[in-house]
Amino acid sequence: MQPWYIATKRFGPWNPEAWCNYTEWSGLRALREVVSLDTTLCPTVLPDIQKEYWPHIVNEDFMLHFFTDLDYLRARTAAIPDTNLLCVFRNPSRHPAPPDAPVGFDFVGYDVVDIHGDISALTNCGGFPDVFSNEELNPYGLLATRDRAIDVQAALKTLHPDERHADCHVWAVFRASEASRAAR
Repeated sequence: MQPWYIATKRFGPWNPEAWCNYTEWSGLRALREVVSLDTTLCPTVLPDIQKEYWPHIVNEDFMLHFFTDLDYLRARTAAIPDTNLLCVFRNPSRHPAPPDAPVGFDFVGYDVVDIHGDISALTNCGGFPDVFSNEELNPYGLLATRDRAIDVQAALKTLHPDERHADCHVWAVFRASEASRAAR
């Protein structure tokens, strides 16, 4: 399994008005922060694909904001504040492990994001109570295990075949450790 990398804007209670509006709408009041590949809640900090990115990014529809070259991404985002540097694995066949160096990554959970790569079924669809409970989400709005994420992915597709955000990928999400983020 090849890791992909992305730098996203952080979204949490340090943005009081937006956070209050979001938690009121979503009902997800127990979250500490949203760590997600949802581009509405946590957009990439490099929204415009530059010509020089092409040798360093995933060249696949809907995936152009993911980098295969961690050092290149770190260099491009080093001066951007309030970012989450993420190491992710799409539809992993088992629980993956991120590379060790040069950045330490901590596992934060599994996201279930529509195949277009823009909306998380877990944190940005208003909930699917027939598929999962909001109480199942960890403090980052993610599921704890790959098996549960796969169950949610399958149930979404079965129970909501006409919902455009129900055809999803499962993503293992690792975030740069606090020490790694401080060293940036």
